Parts: sequence; C-alpha cells; structure tokens
Amino acid sequence: MVEGGIAKADKTEFTECWRTTWKTPYIMRLAFSAGIGGLLFGYDTGVISGALLFIKEDFDEVDKKTWLQSTIVSMAVAGAIVGAAVGGWINDRFGRRMSILIADVLFLIGAIVMAVCSAPWVIIVGRIFVGFGVGMASMTSPLYISEASPARIRGALVSTNGLLITGGQFFSYLINLAFVQTPGTWRWMLGVAGVPAIVQFVLMLSLPESPRWLYRKDRVAESRAILERIYPAEEVEAEMEALRESVEADEAIIGDSFGAKLKGAFANAVVRRGLAAGVTVQVAQQFVGINTVMYYSPSIVQFAGYASNSTAMALSLITSGLNAIGSIVSMMFVDRYGRRKLMIISMFGIISCLIILATVFSQAAIHAPKIDALESTTFSPNATCPAFAPLATPNAPPSGWNCMKCLRSECGFCASGVQPYAPGACVVLSDDMKATCHSKGRTYFKDGCPSKFGFLAIVFLGLYIVVLVNINRFQQT
Repeated sequence: MVEGGIAKADKTEFTECWRTTWKTPYIMRLAFSAGIGGLLFGYDTGVISGALLFIKEDFDEVDKKTWLQSTIVSMAVAGAIVGAAVGGWINDRFGRRMSILIADVLFLIGAIVMAVCSAPWVIIVGRIFVGFGVGMASMTSPLYISEASPARIRGALVSTNGLLITGGQFFSYLINLAFVQTPGTWRWMLGVAGVPAIVQFVLMLSLPESPRWLYRKDRVAESRAILERIYPAEEVEAEMEALRESVEADEAIIGDSFGAKLKGAFANAVVRRGLAAGVTVQVAQQFVGINTVMYYSPSIVQFAGYASNSTAMALSLITSGLNAIGSIVSMMFVDRYGRRKLMIISMFGIISCLIILATVFSQAAIHAPKIDALESTTFSPNATCPAFAPLATPNAPPSGWNCMKCLRSECGFCASGVQPYAPGACVVLSDDMKATCHSKGRTYFKDGCPSKFGFLAIVFLGLYIVVLVNINRFQQT
C-alpha cells in the first residue's frame, strides 16, 4: 500500500528496486526529483564549514567574535525548526509537491542573499531562509518518495534520500575546495546551492502530487491515474483498496482526542519501550557532537595543526567522504547483523574515538612549540605580541609560554623556518603579519599550533564519523 511512515530496506529490496525502476523509469524519476531535497539538505548543512574560513577573512568582526561565527552557523538550524513545523501544515493543506516547490524557492532566496551580501547580518538572514528550506525538505522529500513509490521497494527508495543527504555534504566539501582560489570564494560556495534548487523546482513542476494526499482530498481519479503509472495494471485495484483502508484508519485515529491518543500509545508496553529507545538515540546522537563536526570540520582540522585553508578543506573532504561511505556500509549490514547489536558496537566506538580525540588535542596543546623570545622581539618592527612583550627576557620566554598560550592571548604564531615543531615567534594577529611570515617562507598559525599529533586527530575524526553515521542509519530504520 502507499501510506507513509517509516520504511526500511534489505539487500533483496535493493535488488528488487533496481529491477523495478529499470522496467518503470518513471518511479526513479519521482524518487530522484524529490531526493534532490535531501541533496540540498546535506549541501547547505555542510557548505558553511568551509565557507566560514573565508568569511572570517573578509569580515574582521566575524574573525574576532566567536558568537558571530556561531550565529551564522546556527541560524540554519533555527530556521529548520520553524521550517519543519510550518512544513507539516503546508504538507497537509497544500500537498507534498507544493511543499517541495516552496522549499526550493526558500533555498534559492537564501543562496542569492548570501552570495551578494555585504555584511555578516545579511549572511545570517540568508542562513535563516536556507534553514526554512532545510526544515521543509527534511520531512517532505522522504514523505513524497514513500507515498509515490511501490510498497515492495519503498524502503530502498526512501533510503536513497538519506544517502543523498550525506552525498550533498560530500559535494559541498568538493565545491568548497574547488573555489578556494577563485575570487569571491565563499560567495560562490554558498551561492551554488541555488543550482540544484532550480533543477528540482523545474523537475517537480512536471511531476504529480502524492497519490495518498490526492486520495485524502477525494481526488480519487487523479490518485488512480498516478498509481497506474507506478504499478502493473493487475496490481492497481489492490493498491487502491489498500490506500482506502489506510486513509480510513488514519481518519479514525484523527477523530480521537490528543489525550486519548497519548493514553493509547503509553498503554502499550512495546510502544513505550520503542518510544523511549528512539528518543534516547535521537538525543544521544545530537549530544555526541556530529553537528559540530559537520559544521566546523575544517576549523577542527586547523586546530589539529594544519593552518592552510586549502589543506584544512582537503582533509575535511576525507571525513565527509567517510560520512557518505559509512551510510552505504550501514545500509548493507543493518539487516544482516541487526540494529541493536551494531548500535551497541557503534556507541562503544564513539566513546572510544571521543576519548582518544580529547587526549590527542590535550597532548597537542601541552607539547605545542615553544616561543623563541629573541625572534618574537626582533621579528619585525612593532611585531611582538602585546601580551608577550612586557614579559619577554633576552634569553628565554616567560614560563609556560608556548604556541597555544600565544594564540590564547589573541596573537599569532609564526612557525620556525627550519623545523615546524621548533620554537617560533609570538607576533601580533593581523593580515599584514601573516603576509610577512609567509614572505619569510614560514607558516602563520592563528587557530591551531603545529603538532606531531595532528594526523591522529584526522584518523580518529574519520573513525568517529563512520561509527556515528551507523547510529544515524539505525535510528532511522
């Protein structure tokens, strides 16, 4: 039948999906067109991580105020909350197709606003519009796919939406890397999101509404016409009957009061345990930091000791790729080995990776390169870090001063030109000083310090992504 709801897939269903869509390309056209919403969701949540590095270079206030950076990132999430809430009403009132079209318009407006903005607050406005689109797309795209696909392959087609989300995140890192050397950098990164929104808008104009929504609106003939394009002729009547029974059951439930529904749900022990498990996993998934990694991955890489924006985004591309690969792996193994067993293993993996990452970053800070007092005071005129200058002695730096202490004093660190982990200069934080440091063939650090432990952070960050993606897949199914 074609009712909505949670759909899961196994290996057999994916095989059947390939066979069915090969015979009936129209089904894949429906699923792919709606699935672009998942791609947009992934792109707009991932692209800001790289764009933020260059936004900080263009706007000094963003570079100096971490709360402003957090606001730019988080406004998309705030917008998504509103978009999801309003999207539910739009879905029921105007249909799934109209909801997707509105989300595309919001994506496009947000992309244009951010691409042409002249101040940080304008970027925030654009992020809010994008968030509205994300909220609507996150609930509407899988719903449309579920209601417009045959029951026997519904799980496989809905699963592709989740794959497109991680694919969109990976694509955003590729785009970020592609525009590193292009004038306008972050404007192109954020503006490109308008392209798939336009593509989906055009595709959805030629596609029908969800047959289930049409049936609920008493547009039975239109609903049947769509099912005739999806199912073989001999199966259409059975699907119409299944659809009728499903809609009637839903209407009967809708007639109950909220209190009666809640009481009925909690009276069932299986429902109670399932609800408790689902809510716990959802909350735990957010608290273990996946959004922090996806929104700030290049910044985290820089904290690990890779100062270059290009290098940070290239290494972040690895973690994003592992995110997409992890989705595919989890889809392959979730039905073979069971959700509970693999989720428990994944939780232990997450805990282990986070403990190791905390240890790595702690050791990196402790063993950060020392400060060369002579270089810091003679590097160039008026170059010495203001916090360091009064404490400096001719022969040695003040006790406890190293690269990390220098950065925490809102200064920059110009690494040694002989050996990257040798003592370097603690200098003022400015673009001019960065250029001076680079002119001497050295690396300028302002977000992280040179570290022998940096590669370990990348390795375990990648492992963390893989095991966390598995949990995300399990809770969805």
